[in-house]
Amino acid sequence: MIEKSKSIVDIPYDEIKIGDTASYTTTVTNQDILDFAVLTTDVNPIHIDDEFANKTMFKGRIAHGMLTAGYISTLIGTLLPGKNVIYLSQNCRFTAPVRVEDTLTVVGEVVEKRPEKHILTIKTNVFNQHNEVVIEGSAVVMKKEQA
Repeated sequence: MIEKSKSIVDIPYDEIKIGDTASYTTTVTNQDILDFAVLTTDVNPIHIDDEFANKTMFKGRIAHGMLTAGYISTLIGTLLPGKNVIYLSQNCRFTAPVRVEDTLTVVGEVVEKRPEKHILTIKTNVFNQHNEVVIEGSAVVMKKEQA
């Protein structure tokens, strides 16, 4: 069930400044990984089969990279800049595996503004509970004003 009580900000483009940041923390559960596998039909055994995954270089199951990257979408769509944002692009470099029960902190920082089209570039990094970067990247988004 979607958590409808989650607060979604709506920062007007003109109030957003270079250097503005937002972050949130979430814990990856086994159910998150299984749900993502079902939703996307990505049933690669590295994500869902302990016996298989234990024999890999990771020595255990890992979360889907795109599940982890999906948490960046939460940051963009609910916190920075929030409502009325349109994703134009996202780049990600996966730097470390994410495992069941890892606690992730997603951090966004506005690094560029293009006022002519209300476009923002946001540095998007994800850290695990050991403060290791698991994804580094950036998003380009368009912030529309409410009609």
